[in-house]
Amino acid sequence: MGFVESVTYQPASEQPFFSAIVVDTQQRSAGGGRPAAAARLLVIWLGRRRVPGIEAGVEVRLDGMVTVRDGLPAMFNPRYEILSRQEHL
Repeated sequence: MGFVESVTYQPASEQPFFSAIVVDTQQRSAGGGRPAAAARLLVIWLGRRRVPGIEAGVEVRLDGMVTVRDGLPAMFNPRYEILSRQEHL
């Protein structure tokens, strides 16, 4: 579970994929005290230029296998559930 920190749109001239960085802000240090550095997960949906509901500020739950890409933990084409949305004024 985490918040979408940012999304990346690919130009029409590129291979279609949509990616987002999801941040787990609930992680705690081993001692249970101060929060540890936020863990980041690169999420990539192949063959899509947009994923409905996935935008910065949305809280999501993801389900899928984790691998490493460009030094970050990554998930490809995960199942997802939108838990909450940020209100726009």
